[in-house]
Amino acid sequence: NQRDGYGIQYEDREFLVSKCESCGEPTIWHGETMIYPLHAAAEAPSPDLPDEIRSDFEEARLIANFSPRGAAALLRLAIQKLCAHLGQSGKNINSDIAALVASGLPQKVQQALDSVRVIGNDAVHPGTIDLRDDLETVHKLFRLVNFIAHKTITEPREVEEIYNGLPADKLAGIEKRDKK
Repeated sequence: NQRDGYGIQYEDREFLVSKCESCGEPTIWHGETMIYPLHAAAEAPSPDLPDEIRSDFEEARLIANFSPRGAAALLRLAIQKLCAHLGQSGKNINSDIAALVASGLPQKVQQALDSVRVIGNDAVHPGTIDLRDDLETVHKLFRLVNFIAHKTITEPREVEEIYNGLPADKLAGIEKRDKK
């Protein structure tokens, strides 16, 4: 984006309106920060995330540059909804993670869930984790949510598709073997 444009002073704050060199549309800057149009700097959500969770992820992407704390809280909400999607109550995220671990959730996925849970929780409570200027940590949370989706949704779906594509006689043989 080109920064040459028309500057506007408003209560000791400098705003600048300029034109994007790529698309020709206007951009608005507040100091060194582009405030319009909003753009998401974090990675895109996994296409396998359910729509409701993907929506929270996308909202977190849009606000991450302006409110890393808000983005972390939204990502925590996303994993709470993901726990519900995986068959848990969705009411107590800590209990949901414990139940998923008891049912065989891999340790790395548990660690990813707990990382997003703790950082997202603490980001909104005074005196704990301060993410006001910590965009790097929030970007890691985006990666962790996608990692969780990959391990709990994408990989099982891919294995099921391959398995269900085996010849019927081979599937029958496997079923017979496993009944012993």
